[in-house]
Amino acid sequence: MNAALTPFVESMQDAALAPRLPGSGLAWLDSARATALQAFVQRGLPEVRNELWKYTTLRALSQRRFAAHDAEAAMRMVPPSMLPAVAGDAVRVVFVNGVFRPDLSTSDRLPEGARLQPLSQALREQPEPLRFLLGAQDSEDDGFTLLNRALATEGVILRVEAGTKVAAPLHIVHVGLAGEREAAWHLRSLIELGEDASLDIVEHHVGESGAGHLANLVRDINLRDEARLGWTVVQTAGTEAILLRRCDCRLGDAATLDFHALELGGKLARHEVRVDLAGARARFSSRGAFVLHGRQHADTEILVTHRGRDTVSDSLWRGVADGRGRGVVHGRIMMQPGADGAEGGFYNKNLLLSPDAEIDTRPALEIYADEVKANHGATVGQLDENVLFYLRSRGIPLDMARRLLVRAFCAVTLDGIEPPALREHCGALLAAQLPESMA
Repeated sequence: MNAALTPFVESMQDAALAPRLPGSGLAWLDSARATALQAFVQRGLPEVRNELWKYTTLRALSQRRFAAHDAEAAMRMVPPSMLPAVAGDAVRVVFVNGVFRPDLSTSDRLPEGARLQPLSQALREQPEPLRFLLGAQDSEDDGFTLLNRALATEGVILRVEAGTKVAAPLHIVHVGLAGEREAAWHLRSLIELGEDASLDIVEHHVGESGAGHLANLVRDINLRDEARLGWTVVQTAGTEAILLRRCDCRLGDAATLDFHALELGGKLARHEVRVDLAGARARFSSRGAFVLHGRQHADTEILVTHRGRDTVSDSLWRGVADGRGRGVVHGRIMMQPGADGAEGGFYNKNLLLSPDAEIDTRPALEIYADEVKANHGATVGQLDENVLFYLRSRGIPLDMARRLLVRAFCAVTLDGIEPPALREHCGALLAAQLPESMA
């Protein structure tokens, strides 16, 4: 395929020539953006020959064009119902169609020792500390990561000083609203926690049903020794939205990352989470679920690398697909030389509620160290008819029995979400996503 001839690539080239991006005029940044754009044009979108994109084809996307930005994003009205409450004291950061909205945000309420800036502001005021983040390229960059390097206009730059305990959660909300043209936006974020610092992040993706935008988000998370991050993602993007996310996490000695995800919306929703347990005794825990209808496609990639001694990773994911929905779950645990004493586990169970639904699950282990423990397991099946019979024998109607079983099947992944109000919110969203009729 000649990537330069596809409508998608052409529209991304046009986006690079449109408005001046934040930080334009910085020689190192202009050079990095030009290099990334050239690499993207040569490489094009990821293809199924790429192992990480094996079950997610992008042929239809390659024929689409997107506007460079939404010129009205800074002024669009956002219904209050699209800004869900997390906790009364939560600090909120809102992006509407990729544009930071200070009028809807309360980021100035962060305590001393924690500083948050939109990427555009950081590039205006202190660009030099971002040189490594924005100027370097990685051999594992795919087409979307390269696009992000070339076109990122906004994002969150958050640094928490050593020893700082941020009590109130940080609530990041990405809102997708319909505009005159379908737009694509690219956000690049950096989150750094100093030694013994702690923070909880709740990330919401919400959108109107007719908003067919493309959101391309890349995030770097760096946890210093003994730092702790709780990260919960609740995704209810619009039914026509395309949401592509990649997160690279590095954990130092005894650092902890607890990750929860509930994926319910979007036409195509992909989340690639790479976790590098670089320090001794670093710990990563992940729990997640997706529920798909119609022709929804969800792709979850959890890629964990153990480098330090006595590191631990523990992942539990559940998937449900109805209609012609398609889910992909890939959990890879890699034990590098020197990771003695490490323990890793990845378990994925899935339910198919329709004969046309499909879920592809791929747990994988790569072990290059001695004295380690690693386990994985995956299943794809249907509801247990014996359990259904038992519930029906107790007077429960068939549809209700099926809904109860599916809800219980997914609810285990919500355990541990804090605060309790957020866990209840996720449970309600999950219940609402289940098919009304499952006959």
